[in-house]
Amino acid sequence: MEARRWIEGKRFPAEKPLLNLSQAAPVAPPPAPLREAMAEIILSDPAAHLYGPVLGLPELRARIAADWSAGYGGKVAEAQVGVTAGCNEAFAAAMATLAGPGDEVLLTTPWYFNHKMWLDMAGVRTVPLPTGPDLAPDPETAGSLVTDRTRAIVLVSPNNPGGVEYAPERLAAFRDLARAHRIALIVDETYRDFHSADGAPHGLFADPDWDDSFLQLYSFSKAYRLTGHRVGAVLASPRRLAEIEKFLDTVTICPPQIGQRAALWGMEHLRDWLAGERREILARRRAMVTGLNRLKGWRCLGAGAYFAYVEHPYDIPSPELARLLVDKAHVLALPGTMFRPGDDPAGGRELRFAFANEDAAGLDVLMSRLAALG
Repeated sequence: MEARRWIEGKRFPAEKPLLNLSQAAPVAPPPAPLREAMAEIILSDPAAHLYGPVLGLPELRARIAADWSAGYGGKVAEAQVGVTAGCNEAFAAAMATLAGPGDEVLLTTPWYFNHKMWLDMAGVRTVPLPTGPDLAPDPETAGSLVTDRTRAIVLVSPNNPGGVEYAPERLAAFRDLARAHRIALIVDETYRDFHSADGAPHGLFADPDWDDSFLQLYSFSKAYRLTGHRVGAVLASPRRLAEIEKFLDTVTICPPQIGQRAALWGMEHLRDWLAGERREILARRRAMVTGLNRLKGWRCLGAGAYFAYVEHPYDIPSPELARLLVDKAHVLALPGTMFRPGDDPAGGRELRFAFANEDAAGLDVLMSRLAALG
């Protein structure tokens, strides 16, 4: 919201339009076949306009369970799946069952600021979990930060804002750490569909006792461009989902009905289309990394899914540089200070570019504008 205010009232000429690389969400509507299916649902399915089950449509929960079981090589039951009004709600609902005022939760730095803001609002103390030069967290470091007040460790992979993908072995080590301390491991996989590796990104669901400590969060917004329809998911033990259900029933009552049906239709009919979207995002990632590597003084710290997290070469803090980019280069990006604690000096040297909404030609324009800053 703060970054949007930087462009309020500003005019950008047609020959040099604004490149908005701040928004980590699709700007295009769902594909035409899905929009047509949604229109038919609105016209022909009376139940789509009524309250539904708090934890989501049984058909959607069952489809998620079946697809996840096949895709991750494990066993996921419908009773271990809950549907939410977006992935942010999935995080809030899960956290409401885990931690309260005075408790502690470990977040990797740089962090996804919505996670940090929710913990702040809930009175939960955020414990920064630093990452190394590769932006990947270390389980041993995390273990040294666990106290008797720690309730969860939160990871995002592919990462927002860093873009990095955590190796299966690293995620398994965090699972073991969480299990040993009897705390939760939450893995937000909002951008899973754009992972660079073929096959399952990890083997956590292959553990028959996965739900004793592991919770997964997911979003349909990125996969099927359903951002405005708010459909996410949380996978956890049936016992925890019963507690999550109480939270959801007091907040949204049920997930949006049209969005749920759209997500189910997408899972049933858009596999090939989604594969094409993934190839395009991976191509843009390559273009982004190649372009940054050619810029003098810029350093790409991590790239993947929708994001490139970079170190800039200028002797000014990133919030000042971000505003300068708007005025001089007509580029909107977010400063690293939005993703780190206030006393972490690294944020002043970093920027996040959300590149998923720019094609290769647009990214070439971005590199030209950055190079022209001097």
